[in-house]
Amino acid sequence: MERNGYIKMKLLLFLSNTIIPLLIFYIVATGLVKKQNVYEDFIQGAQDGFHTVIKIMPTLIGLMTAVGILRASGLLDAISAFLGSVLGSRFIPAEIIPVFVVRLFSNSAATGLALDIFKEHGTDSLLGTMVSLMLSSTETVFYTMSVYFMSVKVKKTRWTLFGALTATIAGTVASLILAYTI
Repeated sequence: MERNGYIKMKLLLFLSNTIIPLLIFYIVATGLVKKQNVYEDFIQGAQDGFHTVIKIMPTLIGLMTAVGILRASGLLDAISAFLGSVLGSRFIPAEIIPVFVVRLFSNSAATGLALDIFKEHGTDSLLGTMVSLMLSSTETVFYTMSVYFMSVKVKKTRWTLFGALTATIAGTVASLILAYTI
């Protein structure tokens, strides 16, 4: 049985190491078969991507600055503490709430908090599993909305924020339930 698991792991490692080069080869081969100038198309796409980055750079800088100020001022900690006292129970551990709040704004900051939980409680602990599942099941709502809406110049977001927050809450609840059942 152990040998079977070893073979499966080797197969997965082989696939993970070859899937991207195979995908690139497939794209280039398809372009050549269709008589496309693959290199010029690549250069044009890279230029378009660079121009998009330049256009959204002020938004990114503003968002990162705002997150830094909120973290440094302690406001995110205060919001997390308040939500922890309101929502904290046996079902929602207080250590998870700061990760949930910060995740709405910044993936890297939420990952830093998750690493702190991993160091303190372990990656295979209940809290480690909850955080891992939650980070995989939620999105940086405010970051994503600001970047995507800025890049396509959307001014009226309508129900996007409500829908994104609802999906994030659903992903968090599903993560907690799943972590308790594992």
